[in-house]
Amino acid sequence: MTKIDDCSLSIASAYIHIPFCRRRCFYCDFPITVLGNNAGGKYSPWQQEYVNFLCQEIETINQAKSTPLATIFFGGGTPSLLALEGLEKILVTLENKFSFAPNIEISMEIDPATFTIEQLKHYQKLGVNRVSLGVQSFNDQLLQECGRSHRVPDIYQAVEHIHQVGIDNWSLDLISGLPHQTITHWQDSLLRAIALKPKHLSCYDLVLESGTVFGKKYQAGDNPLPQDETTAQMYRLASHLLPENGYTHYEISNYAQKGYQCRHNLVYWHNQPYYGFGMGAASYTQKQRFSRPRTRQEYFQFVQEFIKNKGKIDSEITTITEELLDTLMLGLRLKEGINLSLIRQKFGQETVNKILHTLQPYITKKLVILSQDKTNLKLSDPQGFLYSNSVLSDLFMEFE
Repeated sequence: MTKIDDCSLSIASAYIHIPFCRRRCFYCDFPITVLGNNAGGKYSPWQQEYVNFLCQEIETINQAKSTPLATIFFGGGTPSLLALEGLEKILVTLENKFSFAPNIEISMEIDPATFTIEQLKHYQKLGVNRVSLGVQSFNDQLLQECGRSHRVPDIYQAVEHIHQVGIDNWSLDLISGLPHQTITHWQDSLLRAIALKPKHLSCYDLVLESGTVFGKKYQAGDNPLPQDETTAQMYRLASHLLPENGYTHYEISNYAQKGYQCRHNLVYWHNQPYYGFGMGAASYTQKQRFSRPRTRQEYFQFVQEFIKNKGKIDSEITTITEELLDTLMLGLRLKEGINLSLIRQKFGQETVNKILHTLQPYITKKLVILSQDKTNLKLSDPQGFLYSNSVLSDLFMEFE
């Protein structure tokens, strides 16, 4: 069941943002630094400067309680463009600061055509034991349309590298709802992904972010973007095909074979505290949510001030209402849903009554499922997940 967390508990997870990319994908709104086609492998002055500031931030953080890290996630950007010297320095700094749990999960996002077999072997030596491959599509035209720098043959080469070095725990990312994408395209990508037998699959629907190439070029629902009903069909297709082939639909966008759920991401969805380090990274510690600056120079200035302030961050404490809404928003992403008994303990019976009253129309339509003993609430799969925005919108209107 979803956990209600008190942020005074020990923090055992850390997200590390590595911003380097060869180019910016047309849908991307993440904080990145474009290094060009010559990026990767070389510990350039840009990379050294960034890693130095990142490690200074890690060394300066005030720990809530001393506890070994159980999960680390290197996201980006394209972490596989970071030189091995930089990765090693970050991991050594983390281990010196926090120490590592014996069964730690260290995940790293990697893109096709950005790493070699030798690179993967070094990752393993440094402790990386889970990789997430940014495939997005198995169609060259769609990859080009997205501004991706790899092509389909690069995907198969990347997977071959992963198999050759013996990394068992690996994930594959796909995006639905892309411009010019059809149901046939999507089915082909799903079937090709299944054939490669990753332990984990993430299937995200395209989001048009303002300021991105796609956000400026397209309006939701307009050609060449697929219609809403088409993207809903894509979602239903994934939720049918993947479980049929041994993947549990454990979160709204994520599927895993038994025992291979992403432990780090479960920390977010259970609304537990975590550290965030690096440009644009978000953290949730001591009942405070805080995001770092999104540009390099502003981030460097932040770290300098952070050191001067001896690791103190000026951020507002999460209110009880915000904590409730975060718990509902994150917990309902999970197939297991939320434990109403824990909601009652933390927020009171009146809150539970309001939740049930607000969601009664969805319960009646079987978009939301209430257990017979009324202790568990979850979205139905797939139809309830498709209406998750409406469900959450009604809950936010009720409690805000």
